[in-house]
Amino acid sequence: MTDAAIVAEGLSRTFGKLVAVDGIDLTIPSGKIYGFLGPNGSGKTTTIRMLCGLLKPSAGSIRVLGMELPRDAERVRPRIGYMTQKFSLYEDLTVRENMEFMARIYSMGRRRRRERIESNLARYTLGGLERQRAGTLSGGQRQRLALAAVTLHEPELLLLDEPTSAVDPQSRRDFWDGLFELAESGTTILVSTHFMDEAERCHRLAILAEGRLVAEGVPRVLSSHIDAVVLEVETDRPRQARAALQSEGFVRAVTQLGTRLHVMVDPHADDPVERVGAALEAGGAAGTVERVNANLEDVFVAATGFDGDAALPVTAASAGASGRVAGSEALYP
Repeated sequence: MTDAAIVAEGLSRTFGKLVAVDGIDLTIPSGKIYGFLGPNGSGKTTTIRMLCGLLKPSAGSIRVLGMELPRDAERVRPRIGYMTQKFSLYEDLTVRENMEFMARIYSMGRRRRRERIESNLARYTLGGLERQRAGTLSGGQRQRLALAAVTLHEPELLLLDEPTSAVDPQSRRDFWDGLFELAESGTTILVSTHFMDEAERCHRLAILAEGRLVAEGVPRVLSSHIDAVVLEVETDRPRQARAALQSEGFVRAVTQLGTRLHVMVDPHADDPVERVGAALEAGGAAGTVERVNANLEDVFVAATGFDGDAALPVTAASAGASGRVAGSEALYP
């Protein structure tokens, strides 16, 4: 990919004996929304902190907006915005006072400061809340305030660390509408999440597990290259059916969704639909079985390890030394 906002090679970070990030290679295109998907402890936050110059890598190289980190960290910081997991503005200040404070942190002149504050108050529907203390805002309102504050200086690169983890679904949708608007205006956005629906909204996605990059690409393409056959089972006895299937060696993972089961099986297994049906019959939990398309949750399970096993590549290709799926440049243009 050309015109990259971020390029990282062999990026690693250790804390004593703990390897938090292990040899990650990243190329994040400009003007796109790039997602990090992974469980807690997968290295998402540590990677973001290295990419914005707050944490020095133990090994590897980083280029952000054409500059080297950590060498050029002071030159990079005015051109980026960083929104942390936890609300980090002052709860005893009003909405406007928080924005005034942040504008001064960004060394904005009086005229531009006034224009940008008024613009973001309107853009993020905060106009009626400008005299309200931040500590009294709802989760969604705090989220909008944090985004309004971090984009006051119109950063070229926006780093968001699980920004929607404590808000309702409608607020999350509204937040993402704002992200798409920023991306369309040319802002590059890196966002970490553990929500599958948010991961699907990203232009490109990296899945992290135990500090390694285990899959990377366009979400819909990742779903089409999963190394498993995905079946859906409808049964009146889902718990009994699950127990019966989990004892079968060709079954890699079983997830219950109400009265349905999502079953991932070895792609080399013969007649998977018939074999699953037979296993259900033998277990006294007969049901209907049909083959379905993989979703992003299936990709995540396959990439991070079936039922806690060692992580497997999403495609049939072997993973490289960095943990990235081999051949991903060709598969995911």
